[in-house]
Amino acid sequence: MEFWKMNGTGNDFIILDNRKEKLPPETFPRLARVLCERHLSLGADGLMIADAPQSGGDLRMIFFNPDGTEGEMCGNGARCLCRYAYENDFSGEVQNLETKAGPVLGKRITERDYQIALPLPSVLIPDLPLTVDGTVYPCAYAELGDPGIPHAVIPLDGLAGRSEEELRRLGRAIRYDPAFSKGANVNFYELTGPDEILERTYERGVEDLTYACGTGTGSLAAVLTLKGIISGRHTAVSMRGGQLILDVGLKEGCVTSLLLTGPTNIVAKGVITDESL
Repeated sequence: MEFWKMNGTGNDFIILDNRKEKLPPETFPRLARVLCERHLSLGADGLMIADAPQSGGDLRMIFFNPDGTEGEMCGNGARCLCRYAYENDFSGEVQNLETKAGPVLGKRITERDYQIALPLPSVLIPDLPLTVDGTVYPCAYAELGDPGIPHAVIPLDGLAGRSEEELRRLGRAIRYDPAFSKGANVNFYELTGPDEILERTYERGVEDLTYACGTGTGSLAAVLTLKGIISGRHTAVSMRGGQLILDVGLKEGCVTSLLLTGPTNIVAKGVITDESL
């Protein structure tokens, strides 16, 4: 199988073009589990199947987590797939992706920077306090798209100085909290300046901290803009993998647009020879 490996702000993905490979869908979960294993195969935060569009788009995005579960979509993955579409002449400067969560429009900003319009929140609960080990954490909850990608948004003082072990333990507890029927990606944040945010994310399906999370960053920006904590205009969110820029449109207390901009990187192109498959 031919593959591309890309990353968007540290989120890394394996891309397979199923119009060439013609893999049956029932193989996708196992492919994700095998190929995304970092020590035994290529390693990635997710597997993206680029397939023929069904509703007039440029490409259809089928996304699988490393544990073999299918995701609704992936923000940084979508930005990478937009570049993949452009680089392979499936689209022009504007890209139209079909995803399980709904259509995603992309735009080429520079050779490496791509912007997407994230699916709008189908659910947004500004205040949903959670109790973990006797401590109450202020929390907001958002689902982007329909079916929605679930995100918990939690402020955490001194985030930069907290250990990965602590964040992993807390993230795992919140990810499985009974308040979230689908589980949740957990996005910890701390304000570091006007329209500047530090973020760390524990991702559902990866079941660990990741270098970035595009839909999580979008959910974070939507919540904080709605609450009036940030302006929502060119907000810079820093994470382990780099920085993403968010622009949020509001009208009468509703999110009307959610733009995610950031870098992409083509890491490798090649042929998968994994004998485990």
